[in-house]
Amino acid sequence: MNNSAIGVFDSGVGGLTCVDELRKLMPNENIIYLGDTARIPYGTKSKHTIYSYAKQDIAFLEQHDVKMILVACGTVSSVMMSMPVFEDSTTELKSGVVLPAAHAACAATKNKRIGVIGTSATIKSGSYGKVMHEIMSDVKVVGMACPMFVPLVENGYTAKDCEPARFFANQYLEIMKREQVDTLILGCTHYPHLSELISDIMGTEVTLISSGAELAKHALKTLSYNDALCGRDCPGELELYCTDSEELFRENVQKLMDTNINAKISKCTLKF
Repeated sequence: MNNSAIGVFDSGVGGLTCVDELRKLMPNENIIYLGDTARIPYGTKSKHTIYSYAKQDIAFLEQHDVKMILVACGTVSSVMMSMPVFEDSTTELKSGVVLPAAHAACAATKNKRIGVIGTSATIKSGSYGKVMHEIMSDVKVVGMACPMFVPLVENGYTAKDCEPARFFANQYLEIMKREQVDTLILGCTHYPHLSELISDIMGTEVTLISSGAELAKHALKTLSYNDALCGRDCPGELELYCTDSEELFRENVQKLMDTNINAKISKCTLKF
């Protein structure tokens, strides 16, 4: 039993998809979330810059009482597979989104054709493909960078009938339809906010894998295995931090999460 909080970070509001799932699966857990909105997007930055940002995000969460750190950012999760972002960390329980989402996709596919959409850095890293080929050697992985999806979500353009979002989604997903993937990994935690639009374009026969939701499921299994779930009977507390405009962040939280959410929302400063 461990009553410390679960720490979660992302470059912006995308990781709230993971937080939503955590709250459904483990409603009594305290959660501390950091959205580095001052430096979004991470996906267009170099590996070394992303590495530096990630270490600062981890250090911020470790200033709080956390028992686990979840990297709800596809870009950082990809970079951490080849760079030791947790080398100075004292937190034993940690995970990114790549492994949980890759395993879920391999379990879901029937024709062994899996698509991955993510930031430019994630797709260039080939992280999802490397993991999935270890799980299923004959799987075909089709990757596509979708750089406009993050700014669309951060600015609230997520509706199925939103013309700008549909324009870019049609372009990005054309290769997935052509390659006849039957499973599509939303490799950035911002993308599930566009899932209704993506599903409308791809068709209901294509299974969408939310990397944030799969990370939350993995967190539940890990905490259970390590006997680290909290022992409280009351609902857990939610603290949300951003590094830029608190007003804009609050607006996005209200749009993308339950409008009745009871959360402490604050701006913080990272050591750059």
